Amino acid sequence: MIDLLNGFATLFSDPMALLFVVGAAVVGVLVGATPGLTSAAAIAMLVPVTLYMDPLHALAALVVIAKAGRFGGSIAAIMFNTPGTAAAAATTLDGNPMNRNGQPGKALKTAAIASAIGDFIGDLLLIFGAVWIASLTEQFGPTEYFAVYLAAFLIISTVIGSSIIKGLIATGAGITVAMIGPDAMEGTIRLSFGIFDLNAGLHLVPLLIGMFVIAELLIQLETQSKSEGPVSVVGKLIPDGDRITLPEFKRIIPVTLRSSVIGSVIGILPGLGSSVAAFAAYGQEKTRSRTPEAWGQGAIEGVAAPEAANNAVSGPSMIPLLALGIPGSTIAAIILGVLLIHGIQVGPGIFENETSRQIVFGFFAAGLLGILTYFLIGYFGAGLIGRVIAKAPTRILFPYIFLTCFVSAYAARTNVFDVFVMCIAGFFGYIMRKGGYSTAAFLIAFVLANEAEFRFRQSLVLSNDGILIYLEKPVALAFIGLALLVLVFQIRQNMTERSEKAQ
Repeated sequence: MIDLLNGFATLFSDPMALLFVVGAAVVGVLVGATPGLTSAAAIAMLVPVTLYMDPLHALAALVVIAKAGRFGGSIAAIMFNTPGTAAAAATTLDGNPMNRNGQPGKALKTAAIASAIGDFIGDLLLIFGAVWIASLTEQFGPTEYFAVYLAAFLIISTVIGSSIIKGLIATGAGITVAMIGPDAMEGTIRLSFGIFDLNAGLHLVPLLIGMFVIAELLIQLETQSKSEGPVSVVGKLIPDGDRITLPEFKRIIPVTLRSSVIGSVIGILPGLGSSVAAFAAYGQEKTRSRTPEAWGQGAIEGVAAPEAANNAVSGPSMIPLLALGIPGSTIAAIILGVLLIHGIQVGPGIFENETSRQIVFGFFAAGLLGILTYFLIGYFGAGLIGRVIAKAPTRILFPYIFLTCFVSAYAARTNVFDVFVMCIAGFFGYIMRKGGYSTAAFLIAFVLANEAEFRFRQSLVLSNDGILIYLEKPVALAFIGLALLVLVFQIRQNMTERSEKAQ
């Protein structure tokens, strides 16, 4: 608790940090509310800018964009029936009917309240959980670390994506691409094919922008209708349609708290993400409801449940990253890249080093302040934001985003080769998305691969028993066993689903 108070003291003593938090909240809400844009895409485009920023400023901006973007997706879901983020798809089920029933303000304010409460509960779990887990893993050696990385590869491969095989292929592709450049231990050049620019390996920034921005824009351009922009259809406003009454408030609070717990638990598990949490909470609360027939017709609880669970994922998804060095989501993988760029080594040691500890708790404080900021923006201004976005034609918006991508890719290292890498990554990201291959699994594998290889080879050098050392270390064996159990469970679940479809 003292460290967190020190984090707030650091944050409030730095006016620029506060400015970045407020600005990031505005940007995040706008990005999340714009159909076709995602928080991951916005963060990927901004990564080059963070190279020249103070580490705390960079992390504060990125984490608040991610948080505000999750909420912003509810604006598009409610106003346009087009979820701004994948996780907001569950919000459309009751949010848009509320809008059409003349209750847009009520729906948006419910989303703001539920999002903020869920996010706050998730962040409390992050703050206390990350420190506790890191303290348990302080004695990890290279053997245990490689077992953690191997478990992460297998779990992410099997959980993310349309199938286990495609998940494994995407992860394998990420590992292969990460091997381009210098060897992890000896420094010899691999897989450069005589191309000088590949001798140093591929940089994270152009891959990020290509996979998550260019590929997303290509998908959107392919599916975009010929209309100038999203259209908000608001029914005739009814009494109390723009405010939450006290009885309604009393109804949504228990739903919000229960859904926040569901989202927090799911957030800890790598690869599941906000979409799973939102639909899980929605389904659970609909089952508990005394009037399940009202759900899907504009039930206020149907907005509160997915929004609370969706945002509660935000904090806990960072726990594996900070405590173990394993990103549990796409945004966590991007933030890992930013941490490494700034020389901050994640894992158990992050809380032992005084400088990194101070930055991390400042980062926690920025996240909590960001929640308050986007709540105020959303509660009082979400309707205005939705109406502005409805008037923004994509034929003007998308060219600016493309241009920003090229500038961002070049600016990271002032290298034209990175622009070519971005274009190629964008093309392959588009192909992967169309084929059901997970770009998130690819990115996480790319970020972790070199460190995993280093830990694997280091453990073999330190062992006289070769690969059998992984059977001698109980912790390593437990992580490998956990990964295999998840793999077997997913295979069995897939077989069950296929047999049910065949019937």
